[in-house]
Amino acid sequence: MPSDDTKTASTESFWKRLWKIPSKWYFLYIPAGGYLVFVFAIIFWGAFNIAMEMSSTEEFCISCHEMKDNVYQEYTSTIHYSNRTGVRAVCADCHVPKEFIPKVKRKIRATFNEIPHWMLGTIDTPEKFEAHRLELAKSVWREMKAGDSHECRNCHNLPHMDLEKQARSARSKHSVERALERGETCIDCHQGIAHKLPEGWEEIDWDEEIAGGAD
Repeated sequence: MPSDDTKTASTESFWKRLWKIPSKWYFLYIPAGGYLVFVFAIIFWGAFNIAMEMSSTEEFCISCHEMKDNVYQEYTSTIHYSNRTGVRAVCADCHVPKEFIPKVKRKIRATFNEIPHWMLGTIDTPEKFEAHRLELAKSVWREMKAGDSHECRNCHNLPHMDLEKQARSARSKHSVERALERGETCIDCHQGIAHKLPEGWEEIDWDEEIAGGAD
């Protein structure tokens, strides 16, 4: 039976061989360990991106009953779910940035903020959900205000709107000059587009609770 010293020497020998610079030019003078790291990095990167994409699907979002039984049901009766053109905006289109770094940040926040609340059952009944609806809505509105309604603008872009085809009130509010002058963004006017507005939303001090908290 090999002694501990023999095992240690064998392990050290293995690591030395793994990181030994090869003498053959066709190995590009890269040690075997370098190739292994490269292969594992590709596998990790692929798995990471697959997980990112899978966790951004509608199926994943409504896999918990808190979402499926509450906000998803409201969403299915809106124009973002069904319309004459058949173009849909799913959960991630509004709640997850498409750019890589912002998307990773959003996933990290979900991991350390939303998942613990899911595990604790903070909103696991309709009654609990309604009790927290205003707080949840304000959190989303603050995030959208801080991001200049970036997710909205993936589909809706003020400079490309044909204002002549809009109602008079919408035409004036969608003026690029007005929006820039007032510092307004989509969420300043368009709350409750895909989900029911919470009780007490009219009493919110928008400048203080939403715009101010977005800075």
